[in-house]
Amino acid sequence: MLEDFIQFVRKENLFQADQKILLAVSGGIDSVIMAKLFSLAKFNFGIAHVNFSLRGEESLADEVFVKKMAKTLKVPYYTICFDTKAFAEKEKLSTQMAARILRYDWFEEIRQKEGYDFIATAHHQMDSAETVLMNLSRGSGLAGFHGIPIKNGHIIRPMAFANQEQIFDFVVSQKLAWREDSSNASTKYQRNFIRHEIIPKFIELHPHFEQSVAQSSAKIASIEKWMQAEFQIWKQERCQLDAQGNLFVQLTDKDLAEKEEVMRQQLLLAYHFTADAMGHILEAGDQQVGKIFESPSHTLNIDRQQWVISPKDQSEFKPILVDEEAEEVDLGHQILHIDFGENEKGFTPPTGSHVACLDAETLHFPLEIRKYQEGDWFCPLGMNQKKLISDFLTDKKVPLNLKKNVQLVLSKGSVVWVMGHRIDNRNKVTDKTEGLCILTLENKHVASRASATE
Repeated sequence: MLEDFIQFVRKENLFQADQKILLAVSGGIDSVIMAKLFSLAKFNFGIAHVNFSLRGEESLADEVFVKKMAKTLKVPYYTICFDTKAFAEKEKLSTQMAARILRYDWFEEIRQKEGYDFIATAHHQMDSAETVLMNLSRGSGLAGFHGIPIKNGHIIRPMAFANQEQIFDFVVSQKLAWREDSSNASTKYQRNFIRHEIIPKFIELHPHFEQSVAQSSAKIASIEKWMQAEFQIWKQERCQLDAQGNLFVQLTDKDLAEKEEVMRQQLLLAYHFTADAMGHILEAGDQQVGKIFESPSHTLNIDRQQWVISPKDQSEFKPILVDEEAEEVDLGHQILHIDFGENEKGFTPPTGSHVACLDAETLHFPLEIRKYQEGDWFCPLGMNQKKLISDFLTDKKVPLNLKKNVQLVLSKGSVVWVMGHRIDNRNKVTDKTEGLCILTLENKHVASRASATE
């Protein structure tokens, strides 16, 4: 399989040997195999893992598994925890669609920030066949018939050559361990329903169904590739991106010709607008000035002879990153102050729910601040065993409506402080502590009053 993998990368010109590739690794069998192949081929890569906070302790165990794998492979590791349910509820999305939007946006952030050339996902032939059937059910047009593209901008699929038999043979020969996502068995998700209920029927009719779909998709993909080239020319002529990420799209044609309509559809698809929304936007043209349409990730405003497409702020669903140089962090109604000092003789760590006095040597920056999720745990100060934070908050009789808003400070994925409650025992100040990191919460109205009296 290694040789097939290397040949496929070269044949499809996915990337050059000296380029940096960011691998999206969930911990499942496909992404584990992809990481192993990249390692055996001695390519330059890093690993990115997303915790969607959907499966409690199982999600946390996936994160630990991937982190250990990255350490074993001696490659850079990046992780993030999203409040996926909140994002899905706000945007009225399925959890799978919400997760897709959040993860790809974050992957692109890491790619740009860390200097990676491409983002690699582990989609293979069966994934592509599932996608074709899903797209057909949604009426997605020509692009839907080619399944998952092998290369799309900065996204590449170096496993697209592989079928199910190759995957299982490789994992056995390499004696690889992987994590099984329990939600994959549930047919309440459309992809799983197609995987478990529909595709087996096709395989009964035609045993080589996935290979046949792959061959058909490749033929259609060549047509769509030509169309994408036309689309890029159209974008260069009509679209302008500003420094804030706002896209200005010039609408020069009064009558919407077929080619123009197709180009606009392609653009709207890239910004996650639904088929219904696209229909209304195209019908409106440039006549309904001031009309606003929304996708989960962007807002489109019809202006004078142009569309203005602007990104939505999704920061509330992402952790706040705290650099070592930061002196304070704005948390909305509160301010978090960060101070460093030395553990001088006679020093007594400050106490109180609003302050965390930590051993600086136990911390790894940037720290993360995010809301607590089901499955999060820590070792409360004074205890040497772990405790679920939900149980800790229940024991403290924190009301349910306040419990869901409790914030955590994390270092390399481990909780160091349940803010406003207790620090982790592993980060406490001891006789051996040399450097201190003191985090202090202050209500904004108190801070304002204090500054007014200075």
